[in-house]
Amino acid sequence: MTDENETFYQPQMFILLGVPGLEAAHFWLSIPMVIMYALTVLGNIVLLYIIIPNEKFHKPMYLLLSIMSIIDLVASATTTPKILSIFWFSSKKINFNAYLSQLFFIHAFSMMESTVLLAMAFDRYIAICRPLRYTSILTISTIAKIGALAIIRGSFFMAPAPFLIRRLSYCRTNIISHTYCEHMAVVKIACTDTTINQMYGITVALLVIAVDIICISVSYCAIVRAVIRLSSKDAQHKALGTCGPHICVILISYIPALFSFFTHRFGHNIPLHIHIIFANLYILIPPMCNPLIYGARTKEIRKRIVIIFQS
Repeated sequence: MTDENETFYQPQMFILLGVPGLEAAHFWLSIPMVIMYALTVLGNIVLLYIIIPNEKFHKPMYLLLSIMSIIDLVASATTTPKILSIFWFSSKKINFNAYLSQLFFIHAFSMMESTVLLAMAFDRYIAICRPLRYTSILTISTIAKIGALAIIRGSFFMAPAPFLIRRLSYCRTNIISHTYCEHMAVVKIACTDTTINQMYGITVALLVIAVDIICISVSYCAIVRAVIRLSSKDAQHKALGTCGPHICVILISYIPALFSFFTHRFGHNIPLHIHIIFANLYILIPPMCNPLIYGARTKEIRKRIVIIFQS
């Protein structure tokens, strides 16, 4: 009994169930996941291959896009292989420390990506509202500092999470109804008071997602005002056209994230498998779509991609 209680107090491992209720469909769920992961890896590597060696693309927006591609590649690599191993081989066990590591990377890289999206909104604001100061404000040095800030910010806000989870007791079960290591998923199975963890999760969400969404919204309000003042319709369409890819990426990044956040706390009537499927879309769709959107909507990148695949 002593060994069993100690195991569940601080379990040596957790068991990830995958998508409860849809176990028979795990293989079929893995097919679109493999396709999305392959597109994620291929698309982001192609973007990095285009941007990094070519000085023509060493411009603020492209450099921010390359930072996002690196974030997407690393974030996908920390989650998707484990999810596929659950779906294909029923490899559901994960070491306690490995769980904490994956949890840290998933959420930290999500915050880093949010920081880069905010920086892209600032880039569009300067380009449209302060075009004469664009090159003096957004230098390569500034972009490097933004990249460093994104890493520091994501790591700083997620640093307490592993310690807060370690202080919890898991005396009832070590089985987690999820496909990957999510903060609230493990908090829900704890048998001790989780108020601090819940307050921490809400605080971080407000300080990162809420702040970033507000700042992005303010930037685009200023952009819309500046565009409306333009006398030429062609100039208006051109200015807004440069914002199109960024707006699409914002929508596909924040909508699934907000859905996952709110359903964990308030969506008690939403079926568990629906929540888990959306949580998977939250980590699969943005990394896949980012290079596809910018590749399709950015003329210079599109031309370069055509040259690569024709050669």
